[in-house]
Amino acid sequence: MTTTTKPIPKPERAKPRIDWRKLGGRVFQAVLSVVLAMLIGALLLLVSGTNPLTAYRSLFYGAFGTVDRFAETLVKATPLLIIAVSVSICFRAQVWNIGAEGQLILGAITSTWVALTFSSLPAPLLLVLSLIAGAIGGAVWGGIAGILKAKMQANEVITTSMLNYIAVYLLGFLVRGPLMDPNGFNFPQSALIKESLELPRLIPGTRLNLAFVLALLLVAGAMVFWRSTIGFRTEIVGASRRVAKQIGLSVGGTFVLVTALSGALVGMAGWGEIFGLHFRLIEEIARGLGNLGIVVALLGELHPLGMLVSSLLFGALVVGGNAMERNAGVPFALVDVIQGAIILLILARTYFFKKASAS
Repeated sequence: MTTTTKPIPKPERAKPRIDWRKLGGRVFQAVLSVVLAMLIGALLLLVSGTNPLTAYRSLFYGAFGTVDRFAETLVKATPLLIIAVSVSICFRAQVWNIGAEGQLILGAITSTWVALTFSSLPAPLLLVLSLIAGAIGGAVWGGIAGILKAKMQANEVITTSMLNYIAVYLLGFLVRGPLMDPNGFNFPQSALIKESLELPRLIPGTRLNLAFVLALLLVAGAMVFWRSTIGFRTEIVGASRRVAKQIGLSVGGTFVLVTALSGALVGMAGWGEIFGLHFRLIEEIARGLGNLGIVVALLGELHPLGMLVSSLLFGALVVGGNAMERNAGVPFALVDVIQGAIILLILARTYFFKKASAS
């Protein structure tokens, strides 16, 4: 008599469940931070004798009122989104990379140098090479801080800050020396790249270019990254370095990986600024984008989609702030006040909400 044994069914893999309550709480906190910052701005407008509704109407219309203005908002949001996605990779691993400005500068320098040095190459090939060069420049600059942290336990906040200063002075030296345009009337800038290397415009007549598509691809790539094995290991290192060591993960290697990867993405943002907007290396290429990109990442809760929304918000503040200054006679400094208020509320909201939940 033969007995048949039924095969033991394999356990189904648990599907990741979204904690909608926690997600909704974070969204509420972010929205509340923005609303409170706008209310602070409204109070300042009232004190200065300006109607807040008129001023904010000018700001909104200036950022979204026409296709051209909305396109300009996307232009301003593009580098902020790329920087936010890049630094979020470090932040989620508990590595505080605040060197995005320097990494953007290095990406701009290396990509411009490749475009000017190898100008005889076919334009499509040179465009790809310049993008790779920009990514390598940013990766090297970010990786330095990662290596110092992994090998010498150097504080990454200090090292990335110092690397920012070095990058700024290096840029100043290059645009006044080896890379200075001989026909530029002694202005601190490089020669123009070839016209065939300029990124295509997505909307004719506007400055919106292919760099925005690159930013969206990086958002999608970040979502895939955090669902991959490497992304999961990175989050383990960020959650507990002791646990990561016990299960055999290389904590030092993760530091180098996330800083180099983050720097590479920021270097691509530098490439986009050169090949999509300025078409030459200029001294003010960073314009405080690094610090603002970090705020965008924090407001977006380090989630790719959240950072997409927050980058549009800050892009709208910049573009709409200029329109508000022209049409309503409001100083652009008020936009800086609103941005600063958002930063303070982002830093304070965790404390206040934790106290509220504990009481």
